[in-house]
Amino acid sequence: MPRKANITTQNLTDRALEHFWKNGFHASSLDDLVKSTGATRHAIYGAFGGKKQMFLACFQRYQDLVVSPAFTQVEQPDATLEQVATYFEAQISRAEETGLPGPGCFVANSATEVAPHDTDVLAKVEEHNARLKLGFLNALRNETPAPHQLSAEELELLAGVLVVFTNGLWSTSRLTQDGDFLRASTRQFLETIRTRISAP
Repeated sequence: MPRKANITTQNLTDRALEHFWKNGFHASSLDDLVKSTGATRHAIYGAFGGKKQMFLACFQRYQDLVVSPAFTQVEQPDATLEQVATYFEAQISRAEETGLPGPGCFVANSATEVAPHDTDVLAKVEEHNARLKLGFLNALRNETPAPHQLSAEELELLAGVLVVFTNGLWSTSRLTQDGDFLRASTRQFLETIRTRISAP
């Protein structure tokens, strides 16, 4: 039987991410991962130690490939809700290009499938959501006009609500073929946030 060609750990992680993203953790056997990645069991164990460790490695790769290219603008010191809107548009456009209904968000999917029963996965999900919240909080602070400055507690609550909306939006993208519906939902939600911020 011919030996499979060696692939780098990064390429292996990329292929594993694609598989887990579409199929989830529990529905993915090691045989499935061997087939979808083109790697041997030995290569998978050598690179990661097992299926779960491979799954955990996919979280950082998802940040690198999907989250950061769109979300880094929200984390810039001068970002406002305009950058938040651009972030949503970038991800909606990406979903349209890959096809709606799509796989949703890898992290949001993991939050419902695996995190309630696995503390390691829960920690990865919480790390992702904390990043989103911090970025949104940054944009909200820059957006808030004087003299109607909201309290730190109110701004933090709004940032958390934005995280909830984000996860809900990407979950909805698994059920709809209509990217414009996702856009309209985003515009309406951000307008609600702006109204809350500007209220005396």
